[in-house]
Amino acid sequence: MRVMAQIAMVMNLDKCIGCHTCSVTCKQTWTNRTGVEYAWFNNVETKPGVGYPRRYEDQEQWKGGWMLDKRGRLVLRSGGRIKRLLSLFSNPDLPSIEDYYEPVTYDYDNLVNAPAQKDIPVARPRSVLTGRPTAITWGANWEDGLGGAPENAGADPNLSGEWAQKVKFEFEQTFLFHLPRLCEHCLNPACVSACPSGAMYKRVEDGIVLVDQDRCRGWRMCVTACPYKKVYVNHATGKAEKCTFCFPRIEAGQPTVCSETCVGRLRYLGLLLYDADRVGEAAATPDEKDLLDAQRNVFLDPHDPEVAAAARESGIPEDWLDAARRSPVYALVSRYKVALPLHPEYRTLPMVWYVPPLSPVLDAVDAAGGNQDDPDHVFAAVTRLRIPLEYLAELFTAGDTDVVAGVLMKLTALRSYMRERTLGEDGDETALKAVGLTAREAQDLHRLLAVAKYNDRYVVPAAHKEDAAALTAMENRCPVETSGEPEPRKVMLGIPTLRRRTPEAPSGGHA
Repeated sequence: MRVMAQIAMVMNLDKCIGCHTCSVTCKQTWTNRTGVEYAWFNNVETKPGVGYPRRYEDQEQWKGGWMLDKRGRLVLRSGGRIKRLLSLFSNPDLPSIEDYYEPVTYDYDNLVNAPAQKDIPVARPRSVLTGRPTAITWGANWEDGLGGAPENAGADPNLSGEWAQKVKFEFEQTFLFHLPRLCEHCLNPACVSACPSGAMYKRVEDGIVLVDQDRCRGWRMCVTACPYKKVYVNHATGKAEKCTFCFPRIEAGQPTVCSETCVGRLRYLGLLLYDADRVGEAAATPDEKDLLDAQRNVFLDPHDPEVAAAARESGIPEDWLDAARRSPVYALVSRYKVALPLHPEYRTLPMVWYVPPLSPVLDAVDAAGGNQDDPDHVFAAVTRLRIPLEYLAELFTAGDTDVVAGVLMKLTALRSYMRERTLGEDGDETALKAVGLTAREAQDLHRLLAVAKYNDRYVVPAAHKEDAAALTAMENRCPVETSGEPEPRKVMLGIPTLRRRTPEAPSGGHA
């Protein structure tokens, strides 16, 4: 067991109102400069919708993430070393600016300097890239509030299969929910493995994935390899840039900017301990529907004395162990199991998880002529909610509707029980027992999801200054070195397919 620590995030989609405050504050902090006008490290999408960039979830087109070859080995969907070498100067699997959107500015001077006239002067849009007049025809969230859904959302890659006919973009039958997205800071990052220059790396101390700007040569293989398309190219510098998880704030024990400014208080930050030796095996799980359980099995219980002892041997400080025990992310992901990863079938083992949105259940019970006080009727209504289970399953469980239904039933039982408690009743625990919750667990989960205080939502341990010299001295920060004797705090992942080619350790795949 090789214990490592990872800063992770959970978002409760029931609480996202789509205000885009997180996106704006992230933009002002990280990409408010020349070259990345089109880049949103954090963006909020309306689902169903084609997303940003357009149809980024269609990996048949963009070749992002990992897949298993005929021998069951993990390989990059974008191809091996030879293919990437041959396409260094002509990578065909890259989104164009039209897939993102063309950033614009406006003729503000015309408003100020226009001569006196009968007509009101206007500020026409101009392309930031060319300086020429342009028309605004696409944006980072064109379907916001279903504004563009009838024309565009039907092309959502998640709307596949016969069940997709359930999704109708008619006024009285439609649905929407907001999906905030940022870099997943994966345990098995495809972008790191695809980078020819070694500029992409995963930090040993907290798992944050970053770009070494000095090493980046602008090959853009990372853009192709990232299935979430959360790596961008600064067109002014030619360097790759991405979400940094606000690492300067994390090092100071503070939450990310998007979390700090979230109006809905839907974000949770915390520490997870995981066994690095299990990462490769989990990512190579044959059945896509088993990837969720496989990833959860990688995470370690910080209350386990053996785990704590192994963590200390790995150099994890005591205050970090305490933070792992108090982590809201561990509670939502592993203890209560109500948080789910975004597209686990990409096999990157993402570390930004989501509590799926719960449609109005009691309305569905009444529509079916059921009894709101009967748990069987309530649970049956979960399968007939306005947001189809199949759609949520395509997003969060590789198509496994049973897992999504289980989470929604748990949230439904929790909501019903706490409603009764709020009205002064004792609360019927029958529904709780059906979903594996006790009354105490239900109250604790409710407190975490609904009324958690600041220090309960963000449990971020500060970096240790005594580690700074050792971390700065690391000349090669490639997180996937596995050959030879590992150097202290240098080895990150033990994934056979990520090994460097050496006589002692022949490559088992692509790196």
